[in-house]
Amino acid sequence: MRRGASWFNVTSITVGFAFLYLPIVLLVVYSFNASKLVTVWGGFSTKWYVSLLSNQGLLDAAWVTIRVALLSATFATILGTLAAIALVRFGRFPGGTLFSGMVYAPLVMPEVITGLAMLLLFVAIGFARGFWTLTLAHITFSMCFVAVVVQSRLITFDRSLEEAALDLGCPPLRTFFTITLPLILPAVVAGWMLAFTLSLDDLVISSFTTGPGATTLPMKIYSQVRLGVTPEINAICSILIAIVATGVIIASVVTKRREVERQRAERLAIQGV
Repeated sequence: MRRGASWFNVTSITVGFAFLYLPIVLLVVYSFNASKLVTVWGGFSTKWYVSLLSNQGLLDAAWVTIRVALLSATFATILGTLAAIALVRFGRFPGGTLFSGMVYAPLVMPEVITGLAMLLLFVAIGFARGFWTLTLAHITFSMCFVAVVVQSRLITFDRSLEEAALDLGCPPLRTFFTITLPLILPAVVAGWMLAFTLSLDDLVISSFTTGPGATTLPMKIYSQVRLGVTPEINAICSILIAIVATGVIIASVVTKRREVERQRAERLAIQGV
């Protein structure tokens, strides 16, 4: 019984991972295809990465995407962290239920509705659509994901450390930056990475809130794919995959090192006692 269950689990995991990652592997492999036909292997070549450097349209779209992702992820992390602190630390306050609902609304709201609502808002206030409207829209829908991640860490946070610092005369603001923030930093970094990734691949909301000169890479790829997949698209997608994978690996290594250092500090403290 156990052996059968084990084989079933292994098979299920293998099929699941193959379904998720095999298309990505094929995309990366065919980005090194010498043939212009993306479905026919013509030998190994890096010429499409070289020709990508002369494709100004894709390069401009990639630069816009990276700038929007960096700005929106940073501001979404700040606002999401503050929202999580308000939800966890302030307890019940007037309008708390409404505030909580507004924070979590983008999680369940269809992207078409969110994009249309942002478009109507920008049109109503006369805000010309472009880079900044795109950035504001990305901050709006990614902030809630940061709030959820940071809130889950704050719920299990040991507040006795903050209380000890306050009892010793440390001001509340300094206590937050010297005690609270370093301890919840892995969650904050994870929230930033999640917001950055969501901004990189967003298509629907960006289509509603963008303007002239602010075409993102997903929009550019989608417009070109309708006419046929080109090897340059495989190359730029492979570069994006490498960037995201590198960021995830770095974040995982940093988090693991911090956890090891924390456990080592706890063992030394116990031995000292």
